[in-house]
Order: sequence, then structure tokens, then C-alpha cells
Amino acid sequence: MAQFSIRVYKQYFNFASAHFLLFHDGGREPLHGHNYRVSVEGHAPNLLHDMVFDFLDIKPIVREVCDEFDHKVILPQENPYLRITEDGQNFQLCTPDESLFSLPKKDVLLLPISNTSAERLAMLIAQKIQVKVQQVFSFEFLELKVEVEETPGQSAVYLLKKEKSL
Repeated sequence: MAQFSIRVYKQYFNFASAHFLLFHDGGREPLHGHNYRVSVEGHAPNLLHDMVFDFLDIKPIVREVCDEFDHKVILPQENPYLRITEDGQNFQLCTPDESLFSLPKKDVLLLPISNTSAERLAMLIAQKIQVKVQQVFSFEFLELKVEVEETPGQSAVYLLKKEKSL
């Protein structure tokens, strides 16, 4: 079966976020930030009007997803080692090493993932892009590969495959 793909990696597919990883032994990284860069590759078995998907349609979607993460402290909502409570206009965080953080809610993005590793971010970004493409264009990539680069030469890749119909 023939297969085609598109790849987009614009300079503006980026976001600056702060985070820390939580480890299974109760440790954690210090709070720090990255200037993340994102690239996207979408695969399809056939061409529609001689294209996999119009570049003019995919670029604003990727940018919109990146913008959600920009200038936020990103936190893993599903991590069993992180306690997050609300206190007025702030989130209170407690980690297993008994570190306490108080962060303004407006500066925080709670994510439905278990950790804020580049791998988990790539997975979440791929899912968000696929959902938006489906909602807006009723299109689903056969495979959607998202790469999240933390620093030059250091990135993680997630491959989202279309579920097979029964």
C-alpha cells in the first residue's frame, strides 16, 4: 500500500515552559525551564486533491497547541507523587521530598499526564493535534508523529497510530 506524509517544523512551533520531573523513588528535579520546539509528521494512505493534508490548515493547529503551553509552569495532574490543592488564586504543590510550592493559577497549566517528560508532552501534543484536525476537518491521520525538543540535540518522539475500525 502506498503511503504519503507531510512534515511541518516551523520556527514558531515552540513554547517556553517551566517544569520538574518526579521520580518513582520520591525524588524530583529542580524547577527549571526549556524553550521547547515541536515538529509534526502526518501520514495518510492516499492523497486527497493531491495532498496528504494542506499545510495552510495544519500550521495554525500546531501553533495553537504550542501556544497553550507557552509561558506556563506545566504540571502532571495524574502523577501519584504530586499533591495539588487549590488555595484561592493559587495552586499549592507538595512533592514527596516535602518541597512546597505556591503558584498563581494563571501561571500554571495542569496536564492530564503522569509526568512532564518530553515523551509525555509529545504524546499529549499528538493527541491534541489529532483531535483538533478531526473536529475542524473531519480528517484523521493514519499515523501522526510528534517530536518535542527540549534543547538542541535532545528530543523525544511519539507516534500516534489510527485505531483500526472493526
